[in-house]
Amino acid sequence: MSTLRDLAEEHTALRPADIDHLHRIAGDWQLLSDLSFADLLLWVPVDGDGTFLCVAQVRPTTAPTAYLDDQVGRIVGGAEVAHLEVAHRQGRIWREGDPVWYGDVPARHEAIPVRLRTGDGEAGEVIAVVGRDTNLSTARTPSQLELNYLTTADDLAQMIADGTFPPPRHPGETTSAPRVGDGLVRLDANGKVTYASPNAQSAYRRLGYASHLVGEDLAKLHRRLAGDPLEGTDAGNAVLAALRGEAPPRREIDARGATMLTRALPLMPAGVPIGALVLVRDITEVRRRDRALITKDATIREIHHRVKNNLQTVAALLRLQARRVAMPEARVALEESVRRVASIALVHETLSMSSDEAVEFDGIVDRVASAATEVAATEVSVGMRRRGTFGVLPAEIATSLVMVLNELLLNAVEHGFPPADEEAAAPSPADAARPEAVVSAPRPEVVVSAHRARKQLHVTVTDNGRGLPEQFDAERGGNLGLQIVRALVTGELRGTIDLRNGADGGTEAAIVVPLARGTTDRLTGRAGPP
Repeated sequence: MSTLRDLAEEHTALRPADIDHLHRIAGDWQLLSDLSFADLLLWVPVDGDGTFLCVAQVRPTTAPTAYLDDQVGRIVGGAEVAHLEVAHRQGRIWREGDPVWYGDVPARHEAIPVRLRTGDGEAGEVIAVVGRDTNLSTARTPSQLELNYLTTADDLAQMIADGTFPPPRHPGETTSAPRVGDGLVRLDANGKVTYASPNAQSAYRRLGYASHLVGEDLAKLHRRLAGDPLEGTDAGNAVLAALRGEAPPRREIDARGATMLTRALPLMPAGVPIGALVLVRDITEVRRRDRALITKDATIREIHHRVKNNLQTVAALLRLQARRVAMPEARVALEESVRRVASIALVHETLSMSSDEAVEFDGIVDRVASAATEVAATEVSVGMRRRGTFGVLPAEIATSLVMVLNELLLNAVEHGFPPADEEAAAPSPADAARPEAVVSAPRPEVVVSAHRARKQLHVTVTDNGRGLPEQFDAERGGNLGLQIVRALVTGELRGTIDLRNGADGGTEAAIVVPLARGTTDRLTGRAGPP
């Protein structure tokens, strides 16, 4: 199904600003639908030929729907849209007419013109019409709650016709909460409560207010509940701002171990401030869970921080021991162990700064590659490059993979390129006789490539060195580092590795690691250097 924007751009001449306003209405009109006990359909005129296109629809959560089928994308004309035509042409809310039937469902039609106010605050032209269609099959004598809902809905409908609803959305806010069913409080122009729904009364009772809300000055009540009667709270100031015709951001009130979210909306039908609507929701349990998650995340980060510190301590001890060992072979082995421990510490250092058990792996690869060129026991200057992206990897993959890459990079730098004295050796007599055969050797380079395909991570470490020695056994040959690599890839990572000579010379190590089901959707990352 096409989106609101797609339908409007394809079938109408609405401007981008008009379409943005329709998006704001569709993002906030669940409130009006629930208060109205009615379906809302957003209709836009099509090319001035008397037909209308439905670009959005919302059903009430407080009453049965009038439409079993989705109406979005439907184009209608003639007598069926006479009420829409009146609202669009005359710019007024249409409420006349007899009930209509949709199959076995009787429904009442209403049409609300939609205006977008101009830059100087004046009401602009009608750009669309909101159809408010109520299912009458369950009609009965309305209760006090329903009467207050309908009265408030009529005020908001008039504000849509005036171009003052919905209010601008504040950065970071969503439209999910609070809703009508969570709790509703209506205020008069003086800020006194004229009606409070049962759920709203219960939410305030959780905060410690046991009396009935009707007649209370809500701004002062919020100040008392927050324990700041003189200075005023954010929630109290939000109520006063709504009474002035502003649309303040949502606020929370904490009292007696409970938390309540409030949203204050001005009521200004025909531009006249008549009070405010305050939606409330008890979010005590939500905040309790948030605090538990924050505590858990902080604990996990602290654990990773301590593991990183312990690994760095182990590396420092091994480094001290290496300096005291007289045997060169033992010293080299200890120094290799230092590098391996340090590479694992990199992962835990990154995890200690993250709120998730996953790491942005590209930065770790870059640091490991840089360290490999600095500590490798070789006189050859080797360049490092990364192609593609590893993205975000879970910790259990990142810890083993960083050791694999550390070993492969060190092995490529230390063993993939001939010493400088071999490179500077004089050309053979046969080459000297053919000057065109003497070509300057390319700059030594190691490239790490990564990409994802079919829930697998494909990693390749390639150098342009002298390649694998003759009679090299890819399964059993190699030093301790390559044995560690094979053990980690096939064991911990449950993947495969293939060591081979590259097509253009040099050595190529190709690794395929399966990514866990359910985590690949969130494994995204930025593109690496070219």
